[in-house]
Amino acid sequence: MKAMILAAGLGTRLRPLTDGVPKPLLPVGGTPLIVWNLLLLRRHGFRDVVINLHYLGPMIEEALGDGSRFGLRITYSKETTILGTGGGIKQAEPYFDGEPVLVLNGDTLVELDLDELVAFHVAEKAMATLVLREDRDAVRWGLVEMGTEHRIVRITGQGLDDSGPTVPRMFAGIHILHPGLLRDVPKETALSIIDPYVAAIKRGERVLGYDMQGYWSDVGTIERYTQAEHDVRAGLIRLEDRHLASSR
Repeated sequence: MKAMILAAGLGTRLRPLTDGVPKPLLPVGGTPLIVWNLLLLRRHGFRDVVINLHYLGPMIEEALGDGSRFGLRITYSKETTILGTGGGIKQAEPYFDGEPVLVLNGDTLVELDLDELVAFHVAEKAMATLVLREDRDAVRWGLVEMGTEHRIVRITGQGLDDSGPTVPRMFAGIHILHPGLLRDVPKETALSIIDPYVAAIKRGERVLGYDMQGYWSDVGTIERYTQAEHDVRAGLIRLEDRHLASSR
């Protein structure tokens, strides 16, 4: 299975830190955010990674190169206009060779067993698996409602009307999807990946939720960026091979 890291965003909520540096290259614990994700992928056996680029994209490409220093093969999907999470994945679709792809956000720090996630996705024969979290602010993040047998029935109120009891969750920005789910998504069009997920739910396809328990942080604001630095120093998240990011 290949992986994709979404790294095209403008990082407006982190200005002025992102005025001259793309958000994925901001250091946390001395290591760029995106490198934390690259090393997580490598630790779980991923070798081929697609990264989409837009804002200050050449800086990311120069910093990461072809990925060989991390034991990976990196391919870049360059967006002349920013396409959003859905449009960006659609543009990169040819790189997936018709196979499921694991998608991560380039500005998220997470400690997650990707082997278990992939095994769940395969065993459940899902069209898509979204990593979910319990969060008292789930509505603010964008409420995901999960029903029986892990099936997601609504996202931000859109989906199935009559679904029975559900539990509230938030989307952690990590997901596995089959490219077939993007078949009706127009090319070169900006949109959220949530739109094709809602359409798939309405069609009755298996869009499932996977509950995670480990560390997670969306490093999207100055406050959360500062907190992430504290968390790294406190040892709340660490990667065994993190030193590779600064040793070469």
